[in-house]
Amino acid sequence: MTRLRGGAATAVAVLVTVTGCTADQTEGTSGPQRTGSGGAALAAAGSLTVKGRAPKTGYSRDRFGSAWADTDSNSCDTRDDILKRDLKQVKFTGGTCKVSYGLLKPDPYSGKEITYRRGRSQVDIDHVVALSDAWQKGAKYWDPSKRIALANDPLNLIAVDASTNRGKGDGDAATWLPPDKAYRCTYVAAQVAVKKKYGLWVTAAEQSAMKKVLAACPAQKLPTGGSPTKAPERFRAR
Repeated sequence: MTRLRGGAATAVAVLVTVTGCTADQTEGTSGPQRTGSGGAALAAAGSLTVKGRAPKTGYSRDRFGSAWADTDSNSCDTRDDILKRDLKQVKFTGGTCKVSYGLLKPDPYSGKEITYRRGRSQVDIDHVVALSDAWQKGAKYWDPSKRIALANDPLNLIAVDASTNRGKGDGDAATWLPPDKAYRCTYVAAQVAVKKKYGLWVTAAEQSAMKKVLAACPAQKLPTGGSPTKAPERFRAR
């Protein structure tokens, strides 16, 4: 994973931009890109719809489909796709899908170097916008195919230190930020990008926290790309 600070977002160049996405977007590729106008993240944070948090009633992980569904149809599950994207010195077992070893160097949340070994992993794949948070801010009312898309969208996924990630829970920007302060602009910009792409709302406290972080990096660009906002019809969720 390329770790970018001070005005750039993570990952892979693609052809679409989040600033042009709507909840009906049906085309996309495999990750964020580095393009975008200067300051776009702060402006986008201010454009998000502000509403109160809805009840968590009815939420379950199953509402977002089976974990790590192969929605991009590349024959590898989403977890391994993100491990391949974000780890260094990657090794595989039984082909080129199952990642058996790699280095998270550095972990974006803590700044530490983490070794990944399959079966005894210290690495989580985090939903930058937690699924429970999304459920309480609009996803409850979506078609299941859109929830499946969010759960497997590379724009919303990142490999991180497991122990640090467990402390996040389903927190939003108002309640949790990465301990490594140097990564906070990139992290919050990614949350803004995902919420804008999928039409999720934010609470007033959350928007205020986003603006506070991004005000310290006014040139921060908005991550772009990811996968379509509708999963293929063969996938099902409750």
